Amino acid sequence: MKVAVVGATGLVGTKMIQILEERNFPVTELIPVASEKSIGKEVLFNGTKYKVVGMQTAINMKPDVALFSAGGGTSLEWAPKFAEAGITVIDNSSAWRMDPSKKLIVPEINARELSGLDKIIANPNCSTIQMVVALNPLHKRYNIKRIVVSTYQSVTGTGVKAVDQLMNERKGIKGEMAYPYPIDLNVIPQIDVFTENGYTKEEMKMVNETKKIMGDTIRVTATTVRIPVMGGHSESLNIEFEKEFDLTDVRELLAMAPGVILVDDVKNLKYPMPMDAHDKDEVFVGRLRRDETQEKTLNMWIVADNLRKGAATNAVQIAEYLLENKLV
Repeated sequence: MKVAVVGATGLVGTKMIQILEERNFPVTELIPVASEKSIGKEVLFNGTKYKVVGMQTAINMKPDVALFSAGGGTSLEWAPKFAEAGITVIDNSSAWRMDPSKKLIVPEINARELSGLDKIIANPNCSTIQMVVALNPLHKRYNIKRIVVSTYQSVTGTGVKAVDQLMNERKGIKGEMAYPYPIDLNVIPQIDVFTENGYTKEEMKMVNETKKIMGDTIRVTATTVRIPVMGGHSESLNIEFEKEFDLTDVRELLAMAPGVILVDDVKNLKYPMPMDAHDKDEVFVGRLRRDETQEKTLNMWIVADNLRKGAATNAVQIAEYLLENKLV
């Protein structure tokens, strides 16, 4: 297959190329695509160097699939042009996620909704992906009524500029700021801009995307926080179910769930941390315990690499599903 990666020189685009290679995706030709300033640069894939090209050149090269990670504005402008040329777009931006005509896909949950007619497929937000992967098997068994989630998100979710800010601050170097405040030795309770209801766009993404993927009946409230960490996002969840649950059964469901690794042994201080999830594709779950203030309510802790399962790996898994089911 001919595969284009749009935003090939960015953090997520670079990771997409790495994961295509790691997972032995059958790429016959890689088409790295980026902004004009990057055209002509070379990208190494499976021992072969490929030159970065512009958008229209990529369309003219007729890839089968295009993995987009170049921002919402770029996706809104260019994804339809790729789609019109018969190219299946898997988009990592927020541009198409809540479009009722586009499917929002986490392969472990709802890949079966896809058909060959879907030419623009949306990849959910990183913090949403890891949460729904862990919650889906529990929702099937106990029916989730309400989720209260607080996130602790890596600077890699913002991009290279934020990583540089953190590293510069640790070295005592003044440099360009990705955030309005220092991030080293600090926690910033704001991810993305604030909306009229006082929540940030990131928080509302988690609310709306979870409903679209898992069902409108689930109520979600979120607080998203940036922390001085690299390697993955962490989430603290409080989940109220319609049905009573058994903790042993919960552990068994999570231990068997696709894409989930259970790390829940507090006697031996075993629980998931970003350093454990870094460079891994699974969602790690631990700190399982009853909420003793309310019936049918569970507390849990979730960690995943936001650049991998939270972005690049999920997109590649969608492409794998399309290929396996002859939808491209």
